[in-house]
Amino acid sequence: MHIKLCTFRIFLHIRLCNQKKHIIFAVGFPKEKTMKTLFFSSERMLSQVDTTFVRYLHDKIDWSARLTAILGARGVGKTTLILQHILLAGQRQEALYVTADDFYFQQHRLFDLALQFYQQGGKYLYIDEVHKYKGWSTELKNIYDQIPQLNVVYTGSSILDLERGGADLSRRRLSYTLHGLSFREYLNLSQRLSLPAYSLQDILDGKVVFPMKDLRPLQLFRRYMQSGYYPFFREKAYHERLNSVLKQVVEVDIPAFADMNIASSQKLKKLLYVLAQSVPFKPNYQKLERDMGISRNTLPQYMLYLEKAGLINVLREKATGLKMLEKVEKVYLNNPNMAEALSDAEPDIGYMRETVFFAWLRVAHNLKASPVSDFETDGITFEVGGKNKGKKQIEGLKDAYIVKDDTEYKYMNEIPLWHFGFIY
Repeated sequence: MHIKLCTFRIFLHIRLCNQKKHIIFAVGFPKEKTMKTLFFSSERMLSQVDTTFVRYLHDKIDWSARLTAILGARGVGKTTLILQHILLAGQRQEALYVTADDFYFQQHRLFDLALQFYQQGGKYLYIDEVHKYKGWSTELKNIYDQIPQLNVVYTGSSILDLERGGADLSRRRLSYTLHGLSFREYLNLSQRLSLPAYSLQDILDGKVVFPMKDLRPLQLFRRYMQSGYYPFFREKAYHERLNSVLKQVVEVDIPAFADMNIASSQKLKKLLYVLAQSVPFKPNYQKLERDMGISRNTLPQYMLYLEKAGLINVLREKATGLKMLEKVEKVYLNNPNMAEALSDAEPDIGYMRETVFFAWLRVAHNLKASPVSDFETDGITFEVGGKNKGKKQIEGLKDAYIVKDDTEYKYMNEIPLWHFGFIY
């Protein structure tokens, strides 16, 4: 037997000669990645990006900030957004895109990469999925403090808002959250349109314009409700992929962040499943604790993890101060597509209406439970329902509206549900 050891590989080769066996092992180890290979990877990613359609958040970001965080749930398009910006801003020659789980970081620190990149003339460093790099907040703090000429943009799970034990970046960074597609964005992407967004007041005033001559909004709205919230809706097996995304969040992202063991992560997964079958869920923590074997102190923490990870939305009662943390009225899944993917039975249409209304309005407004109706924000009351929904619950209220999911046009204080999908 002869074993030849090289710098980066151990070779295995079998040769028979004169009935003698000469065995050389060739087990391949990957060569150490260098900055050059990172540049090549960055270029490959950029060459595949289309800038025809750009998400709503792009123009709201102050890209000149020295440290910018773009947070959001898995699958909503954070990677595409930053790659598009590199191209749109003409930064390709001075920017580097890396993913925090790249093999390069098995042997190199994030700070060392940033310093070397800056020394070679780099100006813009984009770090994708930063939550996969252990100690990421401390590294970013050091980059910010010691390399002030370098602009850094990073993406990560929205659960990073709960970061504990790391460096405090709140005074250094600008933070933005990317949500899933609005109905307007879905229309623009699927139908190749250029429909504008509207303010809440414009929607209430009936100013939403739709190309009725060519398309029917209710038909497209039904498609969106089933499979239009995530940008990968154009790919095959949408709900299978969505289930895979949700599984990754519950089994990998949250447990890694919260240092959960396998048993705890399984309870978290079961909790999400239970919520999916019973939404809109009015919290009964005692029953959940008893049925799932989760302690009284742990259950609210699990709910917070699910909320921050973009899996559920929590509607709170109108309150002030610390009481806001305790006044939970209802729990919804984050978006209607999740209900289609996780529910054992056909999702309740009433629940789906409320889910999508909540998902849209919360992006730009602080939505609360109304004591007399479904939702309230900025002194405006909303009752969400179908075509037969009456006005009894909002009689005598100023600035109150009926939101209906099966009508095309606004009539007095009755507004089509799909109109609110143009709010971003």
